Amino acid sequence: MSGQSTGCGFLMSVVVHGDSALNEQEKELNQRLRQLYPAVNENETPLPRSWSPKDKFSYIGLSQNNLRVHYKGHGKTPKDAASVRATHPIPAACGVYYFEVKIISKGRDGYMGIGLSAQGVNMNRLPGWDKHSYGYHGDDGHSFCSSGTGQPYGPTFTTGDVIGCCVNLINNTCFYTKNGHSLGIAFTDLPPNLYPTVGLQTPGEVVDANFGQHPFVFDIEDYMREWRTKIQAQIDRFPIGDREGEWQSMIQKMVASYLVHHSYCATAEAFAKSTDQAVHEELASIKNRQKIQKLVLSGRMGEAIETTQQLYPNLLERNPDLLFMLKVRQFIEMVNGTDSEVRCLGGRSPKSQDSYPGSPRPFSSPGHKASSSQPYLTGFDSNCCNGVTSSKSHSSSPHSHKSCPPAAGSTLPVSDISINGSRSQQPITSNDVDMEVDHFTNGVTESSSNGFLNGSSKHTAEPDDCDADMEVESAQSKRQLCGGSQAAIERMIHFGRELQSMSEHLRRECGKNSANKKMLKDAFSLLAYSDPWNSPVGYQLDSIQREPVCSTLNSAILETHNLPKQPPLAQAVGQAAQCLAIMARTGSGSCAFASVDDYLH
Repeated sequence: MSGQSTGCGFLMSVVVHGDSALNEQEKELNQRLRQLYPAVNENETPLPRSWSPKDKFSYIGLSQNNLRVHYKGHGKTPKDAASVRATHPIPAACGVYYFEVKIISKGRDGYMGIGLSAQGVNMNRLPGWDKHSYGYHGDDGHSFCSSGTGQPYGPTFTTGDVIGCCVNLINNTCFYTKNGHSLGIAFTDLPPNLYPTVGLQTPGEVVDANFGQHPFVFDIEDYMREWRTKIQAQIDRFPIGDREGEWQSMIQKMVASYLVHHSYCATAEAFAKSTDQAVHEELASIKNRQKIQKLVLSGRMGEAIETTQQLYPNLLERNPDLLFMLKVRQFIEMVNGTDSEVRCLGGRSPKSQDSYPGSPRPFSSPGHKASSSQPYLTGFDSNCCNGVTSSKSHSSSPHSHKSCPPAAGSTLPVSDISINGSRSQQPITSNDVDMEVDHFTNGVTESSSNGFLNGSSKHTAEPDDCDADMEVESAQSKRQLCGGSQAAIERMIHFGRELQSMSEHLRRECGKNSANKKMLKDAFSLLAYSDPWNSPVGYQLDSIQREPVCSTLNSAILETHNLPKQPPLAQAVGQAAQCLAIMARTGSGSCAFASVDDYLH
């Protein structure tokens, strides 16, 4: 019996180890493909990653995750030829696409073809023999361009050789490589939407494909850099004409409105003076928004909600979905141990749970793809908030709050559904705002630098009593739920129940909302793991996820002043990104090397 259990344990460890290795390989593949083809949106146009078990002739056998191809036919005549296509066509947004095939065995005669074909081309043939089919053959080194008659092209290839196929989607050409060396242009005037294709014809032929699973033998990245330089030079040479002054003035206005939108007070003032412009929002209003942004971005959501309610009394009452989003974020910050309600209950949250990177983030756009670990970062605004880290927290004793879950059938007054309890009616004075600005020059702490420090920074800060202990803790200390305080955990659980009640009330009053439902489900899922930070839903605890929340709240506040939800600069960047997306959909490969981000950095 003990021998059987030992055997089962060994088998289980092998399976687990195998799964872990496969996951690592998948991660490496994803990383390499993102690096090679950053402009490709795989949700719209997936990249080829393996051979298709459905799009092949019957004499083709597949193994090793559909990357190995072997011939299993008779191989007596050309009628016994067989090919297989990749799972997806090559997206135009690649700009330059490359894959390699290693010859594991040339088999009996080495009648192998490597190349490209369109959907629907006969698979009972080697690539290159039919219309919209292109191939380089190993037995004679000829290239075949939609014809049964080949043209002399390169050397023959056999067992052990690695043959690469590069498709240039900018000038619609194709060249091959052998063992890392380019063989020159093989085909021109290629049509769009071609699939990587390989064909075999005699017994014993076996080849392996590399679509990015491993580093390539040929230095394709150097070739890509060459074409990126060409495209960028073409953009730089675009004639401006005699409208340069007009364009310069427009750009200055866009920059000024961007600074105001994101509450860079001092920088906006200085820039307006230097360019002789007017700031179209009162300084006090900008500072109010800056204060709220600072609270959100430092994870102090309870204070951010309360401050918003004090400064803009009807805003959240008119936007129940916005309030719900803020409350869900507050729950997440409670789990993180960064919200003031749990911090002041004695939770000891290490700085790592509370920090916020202050360095500037790149522009993104509505068409900009977010990484899988950041599913909520989908819009331009998500990358355009003031980066700040709170080094102080307003103490707010939760014992003074009264929780009032909403009554069924009632309207949705903010005071009735406030999970933080009753709101203080005490107005925020200008002294409060000035105090914040003293410690946060343009919303940035002394420990960060986002390019908008206005030449000065503070080196001291006085934390509130409830934060004094936790600020001196080591950043390497272990992260704990709600900062490790039992009282804080109980408050978080109570808050979660109230949040569930609020969700049900919203559903009754406003109807079903799938976004709200998913938001709450994802937040509650954090409690299913002993270590939420390293769980599949742990991305929510990353400080970067505060940015879209901050952006949405900032836009709602701006709307109350009849100011645009997005600054014109963001709209221009978004428009440029959409143009690139349209170029990709219409097959213009140059979009791959015309990234807006390249010009903003």
